[in-house]
Amino acid sequence: MASSPPPIPHHVAVVMDGNGRWATKRFLPRVAGHKQGVESLRRCVKACADRGVGVLTVFAFSSENWNRPPDEVSGLMSLMVGALAREVPRLSRDGVRLHFVGERGGLSAKLVAGLISAEEATAHNTRLVLNICFNYGGRWDIAQAAAKLAEQGLPMTEMNMDRAMALAHVPDPDLFIRTGGEQRLSNFLLWQSAYAELFFSDKLWPEFDEAALDEAIAAFQSRERRFGQTSAQVSTAAA
Repeated sequence: MASSPPPIPHHVAVVMDGNGRWATKRFLPRVAGHKQGVESLRRCVKACADRGVGVLTVFAFSSENWNRPPDEVSGLMSLMVGALAREVPRLSRDGVRLHFVGERGGLSAKLVAGLISAEEATAHNTRLVLNICFNYGGRWDIAQAAAKLAEQGLPMTEMNMDRAMALAHVPDPDLFIRTGGEQRLSNFLLWQSAYAELFFSDKLWPEFDEAALDEAIAAFQSRERRFGQTSAQVSTAAA
């Protein structure tokens, strides 16, 4: 009997790290690295869709990034506004549905309006869900879920917390990728990544291409996902 093809991760999460270092190595301002990072994200979205990934979640701006130099923060905000105007029509044509995940209270009214408009414009698409975590933190996500349950008078069970998290509209990540050579989660998807397979790439985010994505997927496919079971139990279930 022919063996089944290796599984493609349904949900891939990415910490897009290394934009600033990419720019610094080229004697460019850090914002130039973030602009190149948008190009890399465009490439990654297409590659994921082509390979059958159903959900891509990326860490675009963390709640801690407000501590960066003001000109870099301002540049990131402007970059997001510009990227929305340029990218949303193409993403919609490609069947990508956008969700923006994070605290919107500290964002400008213009940017929030752009996020809402992008979500509405792509709401009918089904090929790939693209979650862009902007002004997001894993601890914030857990805290807002707990506050939501308390406000509703619901017990804080694991199931209720799952349903109250900011990414409750998609399954948990199967594959968690971080670029840039660092090996930490950096407050990203702390609740959701409990059973994600972790892959750390030395490539800076602007350098992360289709071959690098394929390397991460191959690493995922080489691992045995047991979810608390033994190898023998997993093998029996697969048979």
